[in-house]
Formats: sequence, structure tokens, C-alpha cells
Amino acid sequence: QVQLVESGGGLVQAGGSLRLSCAASLRTFSSYVMGWFRQAPGKEREFVAVISWSGSRTSYADSVKGRFTISRDNAKNTVYLEMNRVKPEDTAIYYCAADTRYRVSGGSWDYWGQGTQVTVSS
Repeated sequence: QVQLVESGGGLVQAGGSLRLSCAASLRTFSSYVMGWFRQAPGKEREFVAVISWSGSRTSYADSVKGRFTISRDNAKNTVYLEMNRVKPEDTAIYYCAADTRYRVSGGSWDYWGQGTQVTVSS
């Protein structure tokens, strides 16, 4: 059974940094595009970042561009989201997802994690 397990969430002050990790039990991790999404209270889940199979290509939502960095380690079956200069509006549950296609939107990705809470205090 495929599992995506996020970790690294928590409480951080505005302007600070946080690093999220997502460990995937995918047999062929490098065959999957990995993405990060988030859902704030009362809002729909939104795209944050995506990284291609080898890590050579990335895309970001405008709201996080220049502050967040997505990366992956195919030897460790793990994808990361480095969050810098965080803002209160970054507060949300962050989810990782896996799909065989490179996409910059949500919808029906093949696999989803359970999420990790990120709270940014002002």
C-alpha cells in the first residue's frame, strides 16, 4: 500500500523558516512527479509547488515564489519543501502528492498524504 507521510510542520514566527518532508513508499519514486499543496481554514486546497521526476524542473504558485523551494532526494524517496520568510497567510495544512504527470494544479493526483499543520504567528 502506497503511503505518503509528511513531517516537519509546527508553529513558526513570521519571517522564520520551516522545512517540510514527505517520505513516500512508492516502489519507483523517481517515476513520480511530486507536489505540495495546502489548505487554509475555510478555503479550498491550493497548489504550492511541484517538482519533476529527476528534480530538474520546478514550478511554484505566485504566492510562494522566491520564498519556498521544493527539492527531492530519489535515493531516500523523499520530497522537501523549504519555507523561508513565512507569513501568517502561509498558515495551512500542507499536503504532499504524487502523480505520473507534471501538473501545476490540484485535482486527481494519484496519491496524497495526510497532511502536516503549519502555523505562522504574527
